Amino acid sequence: MTSNPRADAQPNATTPTAGALPSPQNPDIALWRLPTVLAHVPVSRSHWWAGVAEGRYPAPVKLSKRCVAWRSADIRALIASF
Repeated sequence: MTSNPRADAQPNATTPTAGALPSPQNPDIALWRLPTVLAHVPVSRSHWWAGVAEGRYPAPVKLSKRCVAWRSADIRALIASF
């Protein structure tokens, strides 16, 4: 009976798992999707979008046709302003 060397191998810490993005070297340049933003700013989804439209909250960065995110530095600055 031969053992499978791959089964015994430890996962490489530098290899990200499938679908995971590596964390940026500088966390201020990270982009947060809406669920992450709302976890830090306790408002409803509709209140957030109304605030974005009125200029109370930062504008999103468009990643694709139907995908937006916010700069983490912008959200941290918003939290610090409260």
